[in-house]
Amino acid sequence: MINVAVIGLGFMGVTHIKAYRKVPGARVAAICDAFKLPADGVLTSVTGNVADPDPVRLDLTQVQATKDYREILANPNLQAVDICLPTAQHVEVATAALAAGKHVICEKPLARTSEQCRVLVEAASRAKGYFMPAMCMRFWPGWSWLREAIADQRYGRVLAARFRRVSGPPGWSKGTYFKGAESGGALLDLHIHDTDFIQFLFGRPKRVFSRGLSRFSGAIDHVVTQYDVDCGATVSAEGSWLMSESFGFNMAYTVNFERATADYDLSRGAETLKIFEDGQSARVETLAGDDGYVGELTHFISSIAAGKPPTLVTPADGAGAVEICEAEEKSVLSGQPVTL
Repeated sequence: MINVAVIGLGFMGVTHIKAYRKVPGARVAAICDAFKLPADGVLTSVTGNVADPDPVRLDLTQVQATKDYREILANPNLQAVDICLPTAQHVEVATAALAAGKHVICEKPLARTSEQCRVLVEAASRAKGYFMPAMCMRFWPGWSWLREAIADQRYGRVLAARFRRVSGPPGWSKGTYFKGAESGGALLDLHIHDTDFIQFLFGRPKRVFSRGLSRFSGAIDHVVTQYDVDCGATVSAEGSWLMSESFGFNMAYTVNFERATADYDLSRGAETLKIFEDGQSARVETLAGDDGYVGELTHFISSIAAGKPPTLVTPADGAGAVEICEAEEKSVLSGQPVTL
């Protein structure tokens, strides 16, 4: 059993705690938050864009609870640290955890800037423990299916791909998210998922051309980007916090292959992924497995158990996603394409 400490008990921290319940070989053995530490072990009233409303109940006679992450790092019985803190704290806590010999998974974005990301990547290269960015879309049902469909060319090559991830402005942790100089706005909080997935599918883009604007954070809160990728497919993505509050959250993609169109829309419920194959009637693709949080944490824990670093997402991948987003930000501000 691998004992995990979750640092940061906001929406993402609570989401990870719930996901660990479904991860074989993992036990949440410690929690840490400087402000939200529960006296009774019950975590409620935590909201997010894909929130599970059930509360978390922890037995604090069995789970270490502290407001100081240094106490977590000093505990030799904790093998892994899961960092769900605001972006501005990632570098400090992650590098300290790696120096303490812990295995570390860190929520996206790794840092506000690519320069800060490089500090983390360098620290990870020297560390005894493994370091994994939490890029959950690489593990999300329907999205992992798309990766496989492209890899095995079951419908031929990709001609065009469009991704969309939109919501109203965050209704939680506004004091953090609306400080764009620290959070990066919707570009780094929301849109980075699709930027990372595009590099996962097609490799690092050669060039980006983006349009966008700021409304809430002082950073980029709405962006539409065209990506110039090696395979020649026409690839674009939209990320936004501009939807009305009652709209909620949605993520979607449409991918046109040579012989089929794959269309994913979270709002369709049981018919989330539809396949329109040439010469056949439209069909719903059945998606197996839990959500991407369970998938990424299972990969993290199983890698530790096997004594091998995670392979489906690496420190360089996490840094690369931030580098591409920086190029998108530069393109929005300059109105010009940016070469990577």
